[in-house]
Parts: sequence; structure tokens; C-alpha cells
Amino acid sequence: MVHILKLAATLALIVFLLRKKLKVGSVMLIASLALALMYLLHPVTAIKTAVETALDPVTIELVTALVLIRMFEIVLRERETLAAMMGAFKRYFGATRGVIVSMPLLIGMLPSVGGAYFSAPMVDEATRGLDMGGEEKAFINYWFRHPWEYVLPLYPGLVLASAISGLELRSLILANLPIAVLMMALGFKLSMKQARGKVPAQLVKSDPKGSLLSFLPVGAVLALVITFRVRLFIALAVVVATLLVIHRYKGRELVRVLKHGLSMDVVLLIFGVMFFKGVMEATGAVSGVSQFLLEAGVPIMFALIALPLLAGVLTGITIG
Repeated sequence: MVHILKLAATLALIVFLLRKKLKVGSVMLIASLALALMYLLHPVTAIKTAVETALDPVTIELVTALVLIRMFEIVLRERETLAAMMGAFKRYFGATRGVIVSMPLLIGMLPSVGGAYFSAPMVDEATRGLDMGGEEKAFINYWFRHPWEYVLPLYPGLVLASAISGLELRSLILANLPIAVLMMALGFKLSMKQARGKVPAQLVKSDPKGSLLSFLPVGAVLALVITFRVRLFIALAVVVATLLVIHRYKGRELVRVLKHGLSMDVVLLIFGVMFFKGVMEATGAVSGVSQFLLEAGVPIMFALIALPLLAGVLTGITIG
């Protein structure tokens, strides 16, 4: 029971700090320290956990990917590649709804925590002129990137679930398929009330060849990751470097793009989340909750639902 109370207090602290408009990275660092204090984690262990988190290849890879995604996004925006992509979708999809959901669905095929950074400006561009608030756009950007998580084997959580359960991956994907379809259907129902009809003809770009070529950067990243199984940060590095050469970024322009990518908020976000995960492992918080539920005679079905739900809420990642 003590473990549950401590984790509940930590979750309440996270919610409180987020409502105070603190940056997510700062919130997760504070929550990590609070959890360490509640469990009386030895300072040496806490410092060791922080160092291991900073040097963890997963942390470094996530930070690198997010930095490159921010650089990728600003280059595509400045060279009007995003606008050209939207023009192509408007030309070939026609229906406003199809245009809006197409980009988050496409970017959702890349299993990266930075996907939101990537598709958000595309959703904003696609919904320009529509009576949609920021909350509705954020919902669309989030919701339509995540149906893939249930059925696309690029997501490590799906592969891990198959390995742990002993289920064949194909069987797990087929079992999850109705969930993915239902998620998309509900998303349309909840978010597309202001996006009816066709795209006005005057908004359709007149250069179909140029519009199609605008998909090459995104298509190259997807091809490298999905077809050739290249790590996301490597694929992004190759494509971003190519774009910088093609568009002749030099001097101050190049420095500005690098500064945009190297955001301390991004670094703090990834480190904060990964450090919190490390503190939970070091304190034995989640294992303590598991033990309590088993000793209390909690029904197995409830535990099977509650434990992954709790881990997901606290870590924010599928493989938590």
C-alpha cells in the first residue's frame, strides 16, 4: 500500500506542476527527485542513476533524433516544402478530411517521440482557414499518429508484447487491427466536424510535378527506416545533411538551423523522462506495486490491466 501511495503522490505532483505551466522536462526532474526522497534513495545511487541515464544509448539516440527532426522541420518549412506537400494532398485527395489526417498518419509510421514535432506544422498548414482551435489541432496531430502503434511492427512495444506473451507477431497484429480501425473511426467522429467538403479549387497548387517531388525528403526517411531498417536518427542525419547541401545552407543560415535543432527544452525533456524511469527502477517502485497487488489477492485480470496501465501512465512510453 505504501508503494501505491508514494506513486500516487508523485503522479499528483506531476499534474500539479504541469498545471503551473512548468516545462515537462523540469517537471519530470522534480518528480524524479521527489520519488527518490520518498524512497530514501541514497544520493550516490541517485547520482549514478543520473549519469547512467545521460550516457544511456537510448537517451542519446532520442535526443539526437529530436534535434534532427527539429532541423528537418525548419528546413522543410523555410523552403516551402511543407506547403508544397499540402498542395499535393489537396490536389490528389480533394476531401478536406483526407488532407488533414494524411500527414499525421504518414509520420506515425516512424516510431519516434519526436513525431509530434514533425507533423504538428503540417496539421497546422492543412487546417489553415478552418474554424479549429489549438486543442482540436493538437488532438488530430496526436490521435492520427498513433493507430499504427497497435499494428506496425516497427514499434518496439508491439514486438516486446509478442515476445513476452509468446503470441505470434502476426496473430497479435490481427488481434489489434480492430482497435486501430476503431481508433481512426472515433478520431474522425470527434475531430472532423469543422472539416467537411472539398478543398476549394483556388487552393490547389498548379504544379503537380513540383508537389510530388516535395514528398522526396519524407519519403526518403520512411524508406530508409521501414525498407532498409536504418535507425531513425541515422536516416534523419543523411536526409538533413542532403537537404542542407541542396539548399546551400551556409554560415549564419546553417548556424541558425543548428541552434533551432539544439533546443535545451528537448534535451531536458528526454533526460527528465528517462531519469524518472531510471529512478523508478532503482527504487523498486513498480515491482513493489506488483508485489502488493499479488499479496492482497487482487484478481489476476485486474492486475493484468492495472499494472501495464500504471507503468504507461508513469513512464509515458509503450515499452515502460
